Amino acid sequence: MKLARFSHGDSIAFGVVDEEEHELVVLKADPMFAGFETTGERVRLADVKLLAPVIPRSKIVAVGRNYRDHAAEMGGDAPSEPLLFLKPNTSVIGPDDTIALPRQSKQVEHEGELAVVIGRIAKNVAEEDADAFIFGYTIANDVTARDLQRSDGQWARAKGFDTFCPLGPVIDTEIDLEHGTIETSVNGERRQEGRLADMVHSIPAIVAYASSVFTLLPGDVILTGTPAGVGPIVSGDVVEITVSGLGTLSNPVRAAEL
Repeated sequence: MKLARFSHGDSIAFGVVDEEEHELVVLKADPMFAGFETTGERVRLADVKLLAPVIPRSKIVAVGRNYRDHAAEMGGDAPSEPLLFLKPNTSVIGPDDTIALPRQSKQVEHEGELAVVIGRIAKNVAEEDADAFIFGYTIANDVTARDLQRSDGQWARAKGFDTFCPLGPVIDTEIDLEHGTIETSVNGERRQEGRLADMVHSIPAIVAYASSVFTLLPGDVILTGTPAGVGPIVSGDVVEITVSGLGTLSNPVRAAEL
């Protein structure tokens, strides 16, 4: 089931995507907390603006170097345990929203990723039970100021600017992790391509590991790592990240206003 958060007129609502009819079946409330009761209304996808499908109430947990080829291009090996860092929820934007290049950085790069949306309070979750705590999956761009990442020696500033976590276009409650693929293009040119099954640390392992460190709350988002091919983005670019079965997350890039 694909779920969207959208604006229509003066209101923000949630809906189930009817792909055959190109419509949204409007829900009474956020399905993560209120279930899937509908209002009886349908709206055309063409008539709405899709928003970030979730705004994390607590945190965005990200996993670094979780594909061996990306770890190699960064100059190292994949970590033996998940390498965790945090992004603020103020970095989230939605489909077609603009990635703003901060004046502090001269080298901003894209990182296309699969994102996991947590649906239940999770603490010390066993790996074999992880699926029960996952609400669904969406697409993310872990935008990174690479020069600041190198100069700071830690990643909070480089990963945390406003607009540095595009999410969307929808949440899918189930995807094919075994056969799924992820691809990032800039201005139509393919930059990244990988198989979801090639993650060093699996999604259940990541959920278990992260929940052993801090409590995961409903709406928290976990970014699961990026394949090789990360590269620079500049003003005027359009970044498109596609995950098979999930769709495409597209965002233009502009210099931030001073």
